[in-house]
Amino acid sequence: MLRQAAHDGWDLPSSRDEAWRWSDLSALPGIASQRPAGTLPDALPWLECANDGPRLLFVDGALVAGRSRLDGIAIGPVEAEAAGHPLGRLVPGDGWTLRLGRGHAPAAPVQIVHFGTGGANHLAARVALEEDAQASVVETYVGEGWSNRLTDIALAKGARLMLARRTGSAGFVSLTDRASVGEGASLVVANLAAGTADTRLDGLIRLAGEGAYAEAGGALLARGRQRHDVNLVVRHERPGGTSRQVWRSVADDRATCSVAARVEVAPGAQKTDGEQSLKGLLLSRAATINAKPELEIFADDVKCAHGATVGELDRNALFYMASRGISEAEGKALLTRAFVADAIDRIGEEDVRRAFGAHAEQWLGRAHG
Repeated sequence: MLRQAAHDGWDLPSSRDEAWRWSDLSALPGIASQRPAGTLPDALPWLECANDGPRLLFVDGALVAGRSRLDGIAIGPVEAEAAGHPLGRLVPGDGWTLRLGRGHAPAAPVQIVHFGTGGANHLAARVALEEDAQASVVETYVGEGWSNRLTDIALAKGARLMLARRTGSAGFVSLTDRASVGEGASLVVANLAAGTADTRLDGLIRLAGEGAYAEAGGALLARGRQRHDVNLVVRHERPGGTSRQVWRSVADDRATCSVAARVEVAPGAQKTDGEQSLKGLLLSRAATINAKPELEIFADDVKCAHGATVGELDRNALFYMASRGISEAEGKALLTRAFVADAIDRIGEEDVRRAFGAHAEQWLGRAHG
């Protein structure tokens, strides 16, 4: 049983802190004081993949060995550094670790389901890929309470990792990532926030090797009074690095989606190619979308660009579809699906892309039903 972090003496950030200006963490101590039910679910949202790989089920942060298949995944102390992050430092040193040797490339993704039954649970993780190794990790968050995660990623020369996450939870989910991408290595992180509670995604991705590549983004879907909050930094430390950040936010009712994305280019990181695309779609005029792209460049031979737009559905497109016999509700659904697809379709693995697309379709169907 993995131990739980203590909750006494918390020093949680407030909206007065710039990086947390759009977040509301006031409910977390109350959630943490609740007692989890600990009940195991009958059905779990595993992906149907062509090949079966490791499957890990965590209930309230504890591994359920009888319903998991480790296949090389280690459970125990984790080398993960929170770097002073106010939520990441609450995570204890126990969790799961994936280590792959040189050139190792499993045929199936690692699937992890995190199920919460109330209260707060904290879990650390580490993914360490040696030279030219490849892996895919898919995480799904369901249930209630508060799921708090800290993930440390280290990619050696030529290694490749795809990390895909989806939240369909009725509880708060907070994810803190710390990644180092080596020479010629590649990291792709895709997120789908489509639950009924708030999320907070924090990431620091260091392109620590020459010619490294990183892509991070996803779709944030919010309704009611939900808050989805992203704070992501991609730091180019060596020459020839490439990064892409693609975020699509959809907010209905009185919900709020916020993305603060920054690219940092260190002195000497010449030939850097960095792009940011932050777009928001308002389904209600009472909803809020915040987009804050930033570039901090200390090298002179770079190609960096950013863009941020927020708007409503195109009335001309809706009128055109209505003139072709398409109802207003169906037209809105089509336009919203196309908007979200910008992020979902970037997922490279077909099985994962299909599952995430179906999950987004369910949310969109409720939005326009």
